[in-house]
Amino acid sequence: MRKLLLLGLVTIVGLAFLARLFYLQVYDSKTYNPIEDSAIRKVYTYPKRGYVYDRNGELLVANKPSYDVMVIPREVEPLDTLEFCSLLKITKADFIKTYNKAKNYSPRLPYVFLSNLSKEDYAYLQEKMRKYDGFYIQRRSIRTYRKSIGANVLGDIGEVNQSIINNDAYYSKGDLIGKQGVEKTYEKTLRGTKGLKLIQKDRFNRDIGPFQNGTLDTIAIPGKDITITIDSKLQEYGELLMTNKRGGIIAIEPSSGEILAMVSGPTYNPNLLVGRERSKNFNKLYNDSLAKPLFDRSLQAMYPPGSPFKTINALIGLQENVVSTGDRFSCALGYRYGNRKMGCHVHRSPADMNLGIYESCNAYFANVYRRIMDKYDSPAVAMDVWSKHVKSFGLGNYLNNDLSVGQPGKIPTSNTYNRAYGKGKWYPTFTISNAIGQGEVLATPIQLANMAAAIGNRGYYYTPHIIKKVEGDTIPSKFTTPKYTTIDKEHFEPIVQGMFDVYNKGTAKYVQVNGIEICGKTGTAENFAIIDGKKTQLTDHSIFVAFAPKDNPKIALAVFIENGYFGSRFAGKMASLMIEKYLKKEISRTDLENFVLSHTLEHEYQKPYSGEPFKINRETTLETIPTEEYEALKYLKAKIDSK
Repeated sequence: MRKLLLLGLVTIVGLAFLARLFYLQVYDSKTYNPIEDSAIRKVYTYPKRGYVYDRNGELLVANKPSYDVMVIPREVEPLDTLEFCSLLKITKADFIKTYNKAKNYSPRLPYVFLSNLSKEDYAYLQEKMRKYDGFYIQRRSIRTYRKSIGANVLGDIGEVNQSIINNDAYYSKGDLIGKQGVEKTYEKTLRGTKGLKLIQKDRFNRDIGPFQNGTLDTIAIPGKDITITIDSKLQEYGELLMTNKRGGIIAIEPSSGEILAMVSGPTYNPNLLVGRERSKNFNKLYNDSLAKPLFDRSLQAMYPPGSPFKTINALIGLQENVVSTGDRFSCALGYRYGNRKMGCHVHRSPADMNLGIYESCNAYFANVYRRIMDKYDSPAVAMDVWSKHVKSFGLGNYLNNDLSVGQPGKIPTSNTYNRAYGKGKWYPTFTISNAIGQGEVLATPIQLANMAAAIGNRGYYYTPHIIKKVEGDTIPSKFTTPKYTTIDKEHFEPIVQGMFDVYNKGTAKYVQVNGIEICGKTGTAENFAIIDGKKTQLTDHSIFVAFAPKDNPKIALAVFIENGYFGSRFAGKMASLMIEKYLKKEISRTDLENFVLSHTLEHEYQKPYSGEPFKINRETTLETIPTEEYEALKYLKAKIDSK
């Protein structure tokens, strides 16, 4: 009986083992993952990251070799720590700190112990590393930026954090990823695909050869090269003009939506964020809370658009059939409503639409705005109709572009004022500042440039974008499909003529360029800040939007200069220079160039309050006007004297 029991027990155990082996080999083998097997060493090979070219084929971003010292903690044998630290030029404290991080991350997975060795350090170390078990050198590529421009455009690459690793299985500790700009937006296109070699180890943890004879190994697939829409020479010139100033410049090709220049000031050399010094340099840039060089003002800064926004109100007035181009409104140095007054410069009065645009009459556009608001049964309905028209120009939204950062701006609706004042408790006069691009209206430079492009195109625009070509691929159709505004085409011609007259006889008369028909609009936006708990008026912002030539424009742009006084002082000059640089490839208005390059606004950014902005009145004499204001203001003085 005992023999039968023992035989039965042996038979049952044997069958159990056979069943388990059968399950593991036939069924469970399908789920076996050699990457998770601790008896197999994983060696990644990193692909060449794709190059970045400008629209004219100039190489902007390439690669250079870099070398990382890697560690697998469980394979580290006792070593002369001081000697090892001396080789790597680190302290013993650094060694202990990094080694503990690696061990906590994973005892069996590779960890970047020291990154970005130079070629010289690699040549010196490669033979000596063999005596240090558990350490090896891994080759990879890092970026090299061929020019010192376009940091906000190109971006940079840096090490992935744990959050990225958790959300994307492609990345592992020590991998690099695009952090900003084009590098971030087109990361998956540029990065390529890592290769993988699986190395079988024996029970003594020694390499014995490729796992399964290398049949599961993969090779690295290089990233794709891309061509971006930026004209690097125009970008470089824009950054030069922005020296010692804060603001943004966006230039767009109206016929395609391609971004020609994307300038943010102040900026920095993109090579600062490459190599061993990246972390230190990034922290320095990040902690500059005043200049904010990492803040892309061309895409992220939301400002009152000021007088350029008047062109939109003129178009809405025509579309809503509440005003004609010949309607005239009086201007008694402003527009009165109730016991309040919206001030205005001195103009001929009454003003029609053309004069209202080229001399930027606040009173004219306040009357147009009131007519729009008074057309409908309630201010709420009128506000939503007005808001829909404005948003059709790409204002008040992110534009659905391919840029790594952005802001939506702000275009108010009836809900905006219902929340502020209560439903049915507000009137058109509560919102009158919207007539001149102040009030609750905010826009980014890229939105204003896109608005200018839509006007230049007489009613449509293409989504602004930075990608021009991808190696072996096409760009998304959303960038090649036009978007139409709610304004009929025939209403644009008088607005275009008014903007053309801004250069002929208006507020930009003294910044025109011979041989180029430029249409533009100056703007001066009030600038307030809360200082010591009080709302304080600072020096006005200088704004200018333009497109050229007048017919079939090749460039549209917006220039926004913080604390830049009035529109033609800085922004207008810079816009004219950018247009001439792009269309003529050289500068004839050296007087404008010399002014912009020789004047700084750093003094404005260093003081909390700049006092009252310069004003002109009947008592002003030409001798009392500061030299830099003289040219842009003397025609206004002539108008005063003639009255």
